[in-house]
Amino acid sequence: MTDRRRINGPVGTTAPPVYDTPQGKRVVARSGDNAVRKIFLKTGVTPSASGSAYLEVEDPVANRPSGTSLKLTCTVHGPRALPRSAPFSPHIILSTHVKYAPFATRQRRGYLRDSSERDLGVHLETALRGAIIADRWPKSGVDIVVTIIEGDQNRDSLEYDRDEGWDMMNVLGGCITVASAAIADAGIDCVDTVAGGVAAMVAKDSKSEPTIVLDPDVAAYHKIFAACCVAYLPTRDEVTNIWFKGQLPSSDAMVYHKLVERSLVACRSANRVLVQALHETVRQGQNSQNPS
Repeated sequence: MTDRRRINGPVGTTAPPVYDTPQGKRVVARSGDNAVRKIFLKTGVTPSASGSAYLEVEDPVANRPSGTSLKLTCTVHGPRALPRSAPFSPHIILSTHVKYAPFATRQRRGYLRDSSERDLGVHLETALRGAIIADRWPKSGVDIVVTIIEGDQNRDSLEYDRDEGWDMMNVLGGCITVASAAIADAGIDCVDTVAGGVAAMVAKDSKSEPTIVLDPDVAAYHKIFAACCVAYLPTRDEVTNIWFKGQLPSSDAMVYHKLVERSLVACRSANRVLVQALHETVRQGQNSQNPS
């Protein structure tokens, strides 16, 4: 029996009314295909965690109230001893958890992880496992929790449904970078800082030829043919994870290698921001210990 005195909301998802004409694809003024959006990264944002970090990517259309930018936060809990019932492990047990906030995207997310969030967690674990020195902490575990506060999407686009699948590449690249900063803030030994970078083959309009761009703003292009997200250790020159999505033209056999090489350029750019943020954290810690 239904409650007649209560006004129940709709069962499915809804969108607020818009009294303006949607502008569709947004035009982003970028200096070139090799330009990477600015990144803000700060560590130590969650005092209760062993390590934490916050990452935000520059909004390319900041003068529009509906423009969105990628915002991520990461907390690291551990290393801590495994329960006695757990089997012996000679190395640290890494557990990653990636979750969208319910309000992060236009399609409201549930409180339970879906398949896309589980895929992001698997790729993030693979990327970080190659950087952490796992045998330093036997019989120990560490939990890495990444919360996506705001996704990298354009909510005004008429072709929003087609854009939604490609933004996961930028989300994964940001997850890798912010998790690496949080791990370093927690004092966990790593062979190198790992950074994530994305490159994509896009068409700017219906008549242009496909080109490879760095850090693609999904809503700014007419079509995306393929995208590649790479987790990279710059000092060791090693790749810990590659996630490729899409189809490449068969006429050029080297286009896949070009796409990966461009992704490495984006990784090096993100790593410079990561190293600078860690240096700033160390400098603040030294100043707090020596106030004079």
